[in-house]
Amino acid sequence: MAKGVAHYFRDGSKHAGGTHKMPDGSVHSGSKHTSTSKKLYHLDELSAKAKEKAMMYKGTKPKPNKKKKPVKKGY
Repeated sequence: MAKGVAHYFRDGSKHAGGTHKMPDGSVHSGSKHTSTSKKLYHLDELSAKAKEKAMMYKGTKPKPNKKKKPVKKGY
């Protein structure tokens, strides 16, 4: 688990408390596992809608994922 990396809930809400790592490698909320612990995600693991919400915490908007159109050459 990298120090200083932000963690988010599935809906994009930022988690500010303690974390723990499960045997399968996933990160959960709380310093110890309890019945209220929830799985946490890194920004790149969130859905597009959740990323929009998460980016509000960073003060930026996510960059749109635009595909480049092929350049047509008129010969």
